[in-house]
Amino acid sequence: MASDLLTLLSPNSIIIFIMIFTRLAGMIASAPLFSTYPIPTQAKIWLCATVAFIIYPVVLKGAGVQVPLNMVEMTLFLSKEFFIGFLIGFIAKFIFSAVQIAGQTLGLQMGITMGQVLDPTSNDQSPIIGQIYVYIATIVFVSLNAHNWLFTSVYKSFTVIPPGLELVFSPALVKQVIVLFSHMFVISFQIILPIFCVLFVSEVLMGFMAKMMPQMNIFMVALPFKIGLGLVMIILFISPTITYLAYAIEKYMAGILKLFMGG
Repeated sequence: MASDLLTLLSPNSIIIFIMIFTRLAGMIASAPLFSTYPIPTQAKIWLCATVAFIIYPVVLKGAGVQVPLNMVEMTLFLSKEFFIGFLIGFIAKFIFSAVQIAGQTLGLQMGITMGQVLDPTSNDQSPIIGQIYVYIATIVFVSLNAHNWLFTSVYKSFTVIPPGLELVFSPALVKQVIVLFSHMFVISFQIILPIFCVLFVSEVLMGFMAKMMPQMNIFMVALPFKIGLGLVMIILFISPTITYLAYAIEKYMAGILKLFMGG
């Protein structure tokens, strides 16, 4: 028992724990939910430390774990660990970028892009429709416990990319990252496609009305009509949207986990 405790508190074990903590910190720094909302820094630190303490005995027993010999190597090790964690969180953030693109496109079609407010999730100006969809996606993300998939991805990443100076991305891993990035645009348009089609058809009909009745100020009619129609369609499609978001987020998180499962 005493020998196990000494091994647990040895310099090599502490250094490996720091590397695991750094990889988790990189993921927290870029992942959705953790980086987009004002979670106290102390809470993030304790979360990283707790998760690192849970998984580091398994990583410690893994083969090929290297330990830096000086501060220069230590800096390189930690930079690599932070980059890998940051990359995992950054890829996961694509799903929220897809939702935001969907909201911005829908807001443009509805004609309310002029009414932009500060989006707390991105610290940028965005249409209110985009914020509504981002908040819906956040609720779905939490309800699915999708953040657990991120921690699992970090844990699995140690088997594919163990701590050390070597950083080699396999062709399969790079291909999967590109596929996940391309899915961002597919998801964004699938979210709003029914509403976008209805608004597009209504705009075409307004154009015909403008040609048939030139004396009518169609702009004064079309703008409030499109906004009202868009809001009604959003309310009508809220349930299918949540269902599709749950499916898309779950599939996307499984794709991130697949990065570190050899296929």
